[in-house]
Amino acid sequence: MYRREFLKTLAMGSVALSPLGSALATASSRPSDLVIGKRILEVKGKAATVFGLTGNTGAAGLVLDADSSFNILLRNETNEETLIHWHGLTPPWAMDGVPGNPAALLQPEETRAYDFPAGKGGTHWMHAHTLQEQNLLAAPLIVRTAEDRARDEQEVVVLLHDFSFRSPEELLSELQSGGGAHAMPSDDGGMASMMMMHGGHQMGGGTASGMPMMSMPGMDLNDIEYDAYLANDRTLDDPEIVRVERGGRVRLRIINGATATGFTIDTGPLEGELIAVDGQDVAPVRARRFPLSMGQRADIRLNMPAEGGAFPVLALREGAVDRTGIVLATAGSRVGKLETSGADKGPVLDLSLEQRLQSLSPLPVRRADRHFDLTLGGDMAAYTWGIDASGPLDIVEGQRVRISMRNMSMMAHPMHLHGHHFQVTAIDGMAINGAVRDTVMLPPMAQVAIEFDANNPGRWPLHCHHLYHMAAGMMTFVDYGKAG
Repeated sequence: MYRREFLKTLAMGSVALSPLGSALATASSRPSDLVIGKRILEVKGKAATVFGLTGNTGAAGLVLDADSSFNILLRNETNEETLIHWHGLTPPWAMDGVPGNPAALLQPEETRAYDFPAGKGGTHWMHAHTLQEQNLLAAPLIVRTAEDRARDEQEVVVLLHDFSFRSPEELLSELQSGGGAHAMPSDDGGMASMMMMHGGHQMGGGTASGMPMMSMPGMDLNDIEYDAYLANDRTLDDPEIVRVERGGRVRLRIINGATATGFTIDTGPLEGELIAVDGQDVAPVRARRFPLSMGQRADIRLNMPAEGGAFPVLALREGAVDRTGIVLATAGSRVGKLETSGADKGPVLDLSLEQRLQSLSPLPVRRADRHFDLTLGGDMAAYTWGIDASGPLDIVEGQRVRISMRNMSMMAHPMHLHGHHFQVTAIDGMAINGAVRDTVMLPPMAQVAIEFDANNPGRWPLHCHHLYHMAAGMMTFVDYGKAG
């Protein structure tokens, strides 16, 4: 069978393979429906009610054409108010999907139209900007170029999650029960606390001027013990098995949609080639392990051996033995039993790979017009987090902006800027011509500088993509053209 015919066969049968993976709805020139709904997911033999985001075909997520229009009718078929953020796209500010900034929440049974440029291509995702994200209100959002479609390779999308049978309100309340303010469980999807935060009023007031976390004896890697870790809605003891061709080429589009868990992607015996981060092309980097913090994406190319076989692609939980993943398997190969716990703990995420990344489409060389210094800090005992800035991040359209962030806490913070793609230009004081992306991770005591062009006016959130750090105050705004 010719490889292209093989890939067509896989595409036609993909719905049967997985609720996610390659089974993504494709948007056309007419408005496409994107439905927020509820579904039953079985995890470890127990049923759980979670959210879903499905397109016209009933499959999870969306695939769009690059340089087309993001022409979507978003419909809320749940009994909860909510809203969706298009992570990785650069919509007009009014369509960014952050509650109260400025858009109103999408009410039950309400439909809202979105229409803006889809962009040039990349691996992105969409998710609630509320605690509902913890309940799996997220899905892939893939923008494919003509070159992507023409390549003789199979695309496999992997969405990672951390999962709890407890509500996110319970998880946040437990984190904050050691002191300070307490978040009381509610039945509003965590909307009240998140709306207050998105409106610019931080919960708990945690900043670097609070109790310094550097007095702690060591870094805190994980503050929540989850019930399961999922790849495309499945645990590793019952993984998605993706059929691939002997000697074929596979492009993994991996999205860390977890709310509070960093992973290392482990390609095992197959050497991977990292070709894009956060949907932006980079000079290829070959390795077998790739760090992936919350909100980040990695495109990894693999060449399948001519002799075939079964090849797990694992996501190793940071600093713990837990793991999840999928299996790439050729026809007739035996897939052995995989355990959800490994023999060794997953690596601690650092900036060693970030320092090596080079964008294939860097920002034009230009001196920054505005400079901001931010300090990330918090109090782990009281669970308050914040961003201490020398002043408001008020800028002017057309400026080149440089933001230097220093993490003075003992937890890592994946920092995400809405509405823009930035370039990483320095790590720990050393200038680099780094990757263009939208989310960069700062380990404890690290300093990272980013630069971007102010070409999309709005009041744009800059926040930690650890959901509970954001809910407890680690969020600020870059403001221009839309103040007040």
